[in-house]
Amino acid sequence: MIATASFKIFRSVSELPSHWDDLAACNIFLSRNYLKVLEVSSPENMTCHFIGLFHDEELVGLALSQYINLSDVSSFGERDHCLKTKIRTIVFKNFASNVLFIGNNMLTGQNAYCFSEKLPVSNGLVLLDKAVTELTHQLHRKGSKIHITVFKDFSSEQTKHYKVPEFDSYFQFTTQPNMIFQIPENWQSIDDYVGALSKKYRDQYKRARKKSEGLTKKKLSLEEITTHNDRISELYMDVAKNAPFNTFYLPENHFEAFKKSLGHDFLFYGYFEDDKLIGFNTLIKNGTDIDTYFLGYDENCQREKMLYLNMLYDMIGYSVKKGYKRIIFARTALEIKSSVGSKPIEMFGFIKHSNFLLNKFISKLFRYLEPEMVWQERSPFK
Repeated sequence: MIATASFKIFRSVSELPSHWDDLAACNIFLSRNYLKVLEVSSPENMTCHFIGLFHDEELVGLALSQYINLSDVSSFGERDHCLKTKIRTIVFKNFASNVLFIGNNMLTGQNAYCFSEKLPVSNGLVLLDKAVTELTHQLHRKGSKIHITVFKDFSSEQTKHYKVPEFDSYFQFTTQPNMIFQIPENWQSIDDYVGALSKKYRDQYKRARKKSEGLTKKKLSLEEITTHNDRISELYMDVAKNAPFNTFYLPENHFEAFKKSLGHDFLFYGYFEDDKLIGFNTLIKNGTDIDTYFLGYDENCQREKMLYLNMLYDMIGYSVKKGYKRIIFARTALEIKSSVGSKPIEMFGFIKHSNFLLNKFISKLFRYLEPEMVWQERSPFK
């Protein structure tokens, strides 16, 4: 451990060290512009903190934490009303409602931290664990006792850094995979994608495109997002409330704040029928990756127009045309994302309960609370 190592916890972007973005250059989701979005437009039940790790006065690491109060949301959605769901909700609120994430619960992937070459990853994690202890005390003093701490979304290779004594009390878990679409270097347009599909999935592509005739797709500016804000919120909530599991809901100004802060790095596409907004999707430019973000649609139009599938094809077409290497499709709608060519990548996390006795059974508690997802992987390419 570095003898002169220290950490600082920040609540506002304005407090961040001047060289923060130099270190965050590897990941837009740790940049000032993105953290500003969280500061001004995070979900009501979420409180974000930004952690700086230092060697003497030099910034050598940074991290994002999100405290989420799950008792403020109907975590298991409105789709299911069975007894098991009701029991889950009771258990959640009494034993697992106050959760501190190191990472970003609004995204999928390693968006938790970034360390400079001067800070070995394991050393950085040990220092970050100390920062978590201090942050837990701060939240407790404000009336929020943390039940569970989670470090989230790491590859199997990245988990080796957690093999230090400070993480012996954490349980390593895996959950739904991250769906990632790798774009071959020789592809230049959507035609290359379609040409690589087997006949079954090429027919699916043609059928979906046929269904979408009559729709108009448009990239919306900040002013247009503001104009359609009420409808956007309505479409987002229609999708979110039918999800099997929720830990938050986005505030109404979220996409507007996103566009203001990230500008051309945030793309908002609206789908219109007879000048009425019936759906939207969002993309975020992150180096050589494109990250898919939240979307919304009218369920009736979605079925009739195969809208969601067409959105996926549009995301692929844009990313291929612009020369990106990967599309991060995240961990929802696994089977349909698999049907367009994305592959499941197993992700891991580390979880610990603040109660010593309950922590001994955290593996069983986690498996009970985690909604089961049965799906079939597809192979659309020749």
